[in-house]
Amino acid sequence: MMLEQIIDHWWILLIRGICAILFGVLAFVWPGLTLLVLVILFGVHAIIDGVSALLLGTRMKKATSDSPWLFMILTGIVSLLAGIIAFAWPGITAVALLYVIAFWAMVRGVFEILAAIRLRKVIDNEWLLGLAGALSLLFGIMLIAWPAAGLMSMIWLIGAAAIVIGVLAVLLSLKIRGLRGKLAAAA
Repeated sequence: MMLEQIIDHWWILLIRGICAILFGVLAFVWPGLTLLVLVILFGVHAIIDGVSALLLGTRMKKATSDSPWLFMILTGIVSLLAGIIAFAWPGITAVALLYVIAFWAMVRGVFEILAAIRLRKVIDNEWLLGLAGALSLLFGIMLIAWPAAGLMSMIWLIGAAAIVIGVLAVLLSLKIRGLRGKLAAAA
C-alpha cells in the first residue's frame, strides 16, 4: 500500500528538510561566501535533495501504480542535474548560477505541486507539499524577475527560501510519521 510505504520512509523527507534548513542557515551565517563556496553548497544540497527524492519516488513506485512516484523521481532527476551542473562548472558566474537555481526551483516546485495533488487521494488535506512546491516555484520566478539584485541579496533569498521549504518538509515528515499510529489503529 502506498500510504504504508510513505509512512515507513517519513525520515527521508525529514532528512531533505533538515538539509535544506542547514543550507539556508549557512547562507545567512556566512553572507560573504565566495561564489565558489556558494556553488559547492548548492551542489551538495541539490544532490542530497535529488537522491532523497529518487529514494522516496522508487519506494512509492513499489507501493502503487498511481503516478505521484513519477513526480518525485522527476524532482530527483532535476535536483541531481542541478547539482552536477554546479560541480561541473564551479567557475560559473553569479548570473548563470542564479538561472540554474531558478530553473531548478521552478521545475521542482511544479513537480511537488503535481505530487501533492495526486497525494490528496492518499493523505487527507495534504497541503504542506503543495505549499512547499508553490514557494519553490515563486522563488524561481522571483530570481528570474530580478537577476541584477546582487549576489548578497541572492544569498539571503536562497537562504530564506531553503529554510522555509526545509521547515515545511520537516513538518510534513512529522505529520506523515504521526499517521503510523492511525494506520495501526485502523488495522
